[in-house]
Amino acid sequence: MSEIRIAIESEDAPQAAAALLEIEGISGNYEVPAQKEGTLAVIGTIVGIVGGTVALAEQIRKWYQEWKQKSSNKRFDVEFFHPETGSRIFLEDATIEEITEILKYLSQ
Repeated sequence: MSEIRIAIESEDAPQAAAALLEIEGISGNYEVPAQKEGTLAVIGTIVGIVGGTVALAEQIRKWYQEWKQKSSNKRFDVEFFHPETGSRIFLEDATIEEITEILKYLSQ
């Protein structure tokens, strides 16, 4: 089964991860394996999606922008790891098309 790994670094990483997984159509989990200098690192896994990948990509992008704004004076980094190649994209620079391409692996 395919899954998408995510990494979030922020003081609010657990709350951000929980909010991401509350998006309707996304299912998964996360854990908090490390903390460094007040910044938490959360490792998550999206294991399933329901609905259109473009619509979910737009919701993920919106989630990212909202959390980035909330963390404007703090570090907030999010990476998605491609399920087949392991390459990563930073949501800071990711387009809807790039997010959609990764989500397609869960809808196959």
